[in-house]
Formats: sequence, structure tokens, C-alpha cells
Amino acid sequence: MGKKKEKEISLDDLEEELIEEKEETGDEVVEEEEEIEEIEEIEEFSLDEVAEKEEIEELFEEEEAIEREEEIEEIPKEEEIIDERIYIVPLYKARHGPRKKWAKKSVRYLRTFMTRHFKPEALIISQDVNEKIWSRGISKPPRKIKIRATKNIDGLVVCYLA
Repeated sequence: MGKKKEKEISLDDLEEELIEEKEETGDEVVEEEEEIEEIEEIEEFSLDEVAEKEEIEELFEEEEAIEREEEIEEIPKEEEIIDERIYIVPLYKARHGPRKKWAKKSVRYLRTFMTRHFKPEALIISQDVNEKIWSRGISKPPRKIKIRATKNIDGLVVCYLA
């Protein structure tokens, strides 16, 4: 399959074609010429006039605006929360096995605990909870942790530190 080549058309050619069509149909050509003059009055600027610094600032502002919109969408609304519970999760069961895997197993156990009690479609453990478990290192996680869990309409469960 061949690609179609796009034909470059200048504005002057288009204006001439429009004027010719108007002459053939007998419409007034004077109105078209007045509109063309109005269009030409708009100030033109070249890309060289725009400083590189301004271009970069504009790009960053656009990206920041997009990121802000995404952050707003990610925050769950108060209306969407269906259920909110507070649990004290016992993590002592994660202490079976090698000492150097206790914190990792504690996070895994927390995940199984939440799926058993909330039955979520998706589960998110907040950064604060993760940092609390790992606060004393891999070999000394806390024996229990107090958690506030919220569930929204979509079945998403988020665990926060209580």
C-alpha cells in the first residue's frame, strides 16, 4: 500500500481560487478582499523572537498542570468511601522463618490479612504503613500495627496508619 503524498497549499493560492469561484458564480468579490485585508492585519511573529527560556518555562508549566490534574483524579472523594475500619493487625506470625525476611513477610502478611477481612478488588498499602513496618530494619518489624482501612465504590482498599 502506497502512502498518499500531501500537497502543500499556500494561503495565497487558496485566496485566488476563492476569488475565481466568486467571479464565476457572480458573487461580490469586494467583500472577500476586505476580509483578506483584516486577516493580514494580525501581527505575525517569528520563532526566533521567542526566547528558549520562555519556551522551556511554558513546557514545564504545561507538564505541571497535567500532573496536578492527575493528582486530583487519584485522591478518593469523601462520597465514594463505602466502608472505613480500624484494625490492629498482629504481625507476630510473620516471625516464623529466617530473621532477615521478617519485615518482608510482615508486609505480605498484612496484605493477606486485609484481603481476608475486606475482600478488595485492589489493595494499596500506603507509604506510611510500609515505612512503619520497615522503620527498625528488616529483622525487627513491629509485633502489631494499628491500621485504618477504607474501601471505595470501585472495590479499592487503601490502608493508612491509624
